[in-house]
Amino acid sequence: MIGRRASWAAALRSDVARRMLAAALTGAVAAAGLAPLGWWWVALPAFAWLVWQIARVPGVAGRMAWAGGFGYFLACLNWIVEPFLIDAARDAWMAPFALLGLPAGLALFWAAAGWVVGRWRLGGFGLALVLTGAELARGYVLTGFPWATPGQVWIDHAPAQAAALVGQYGLTLATLLMAAGLAALRPVPVAMAVALLAAGFGYGQWRMSLPEPPAFAAPKGVTVRLVQPAAAQGLKWDAGEAQTFFQRQLDFTAAGPVVDLTIWPETAIPYTLEDYPDLAPMIAGAARGGAVALGIQRLEEGEGGVWRFFNSLVVLGPGGARLASYDKHHLVPFGEYVPLGDGLMDLTGIGAFAAQAGNSYKAGDAPAVIAPLPGLGRILPLICYEAVFPQDLRAPGERADWLLQVTNDAWFGTLTGPFQHVAQARLRAVEQGLPLVRVANTGVSAVYDARGRVTAELPFGAAGWMDAALPGALPLTVYARFGEGPVLGLLLVMLAGLAAARFVWPRRFGA
Repeated sequence: MIGRRASWAAALRSDVARRMLAAALTGAVAAAGLAPLGWWWVALPAFAWLVWQIARVPGVAGRMAWAGGFGYFLACLNWIVEPFLIDAARDAWMAPFALLGLPAGLALFWAAAGWVVGRWRLGGFGLALVLTGAELARGYVLTGFPWATPGQVWIDHAPAQAAALVGQYGLTLATLLMAAGLAALRPVPVAMAVALLAAGFGYGQWRMSLPEPPAFAAPKGVTVRLVQPAAAQGLKWDAGEAQTFFQRQLDFTAAGPVVDLTIWPETAIPYTLEDYPDLAPMIAGAARGGAVALGIQRLEEGEGGVWRFFNSLVVLGPGGARLASYDKHHLVPFGEYVPLGDGLMDLTGIGAFAAQAGNSYKAGDAPAVIAPLPGLGRILPLICYEAVFPQDLRAPGERADWLLQVTNDAWFGTLTGPFQHVAQARLRAVEQGLPLVRVANTGVSAVYDARGRVTAELPFGAAGWMDAALPGALPLTVYARFGEGPVLGLLLVMLAGLAAARFVWPRRFGA
């Protein structure tokens, strides 16, 4: 009898392992919906297949959901190894831990959703609701990391326009509801899923067919210059190459006609303006009267004579005068600061390897709109991965006229990371109804209108500059006004309805 029980237990474990492997592979296929592929027609059936696999085995739904999430995040976040290969001799040993550890950790949110659904036998539609809630939590817990939410598969397609109403979490809810409808394999749910898909495309096509808003500051308009130095990350901070990259950006700034604003990328120079006071007038001189916005490392003396370093954006006017500045407030854990402070760094030896000044950067106060600049209006600055957080664009005070992202995506390689990053920035433009100017060290550098469509773009990976007109803004969107409130409210109502249905018709839920 004991031997028979042991053989049944072994068979069960083997069956669960096979199911988890299948779920992981399905999740990896679903990642094809994200940039640079953008294959929603692959991702949506894959999500449906994953929902079906998880919902049909409530006893192990948590493990199945974790496996599906692990495969999904492993496939779409493969670029996470790239920063550790810049200085391979020092950091490469950490790459496998990042490659496997980050997907495993993010998949815990999916595991929690699967466990809840399995514990109360909520089925496929319950999984769509609870998993959307888990994804929303993933964007906030432990500073958040909302990269690769399922709703991002629509960024290159018409349904992305619905983000102006419901944001990326509303798109995620719609995506998972469609997947659950297809997974039900019954006429009515499948028809509802198809209808929701058609509605997304119909709304998106209609919204994109509407007249364009007037260009900013019409009729004269504003011309911006995008400067892309294409500094390889392995050489960017090299003392022998730094002057070459700095001079390249000066030359691009001085080329062509004078423009209203020239923009350099994040940490565009390896020097601090406090230590080299001649740099600001030199940069301003190249602009010949126009303003220059550039990413810098800012130095500030704090209490007790302790120096603090910030990853910042500064706007220089004629003569090098500082017209405005902004300190990045949403820093990258382990990239720009070490969680738990210097004690953890001393214990592990792991520092903030992206911080070139000091051991870690200090965080700025909060999202902030730069006060109106002459002829340039109100600018909401985003430094690097701040653009992946929808909540970071809800700065207090007046609404911005346009969005400005400076970044150094050379950290992310050349295959997937930079393209996923820019796709999310484009979604912020749709959510806010504001044009976006994006300048990256190696690309993607481009200008997008208030519906997220490219109006001008530099070749990826190439050094160069480009002048472009600044598009106009749309009226305040529903999402910009209410944020995640409507989606959260809808989730709670639908979950309450599902719970009531389970109580009234328990047999339908296998209870």
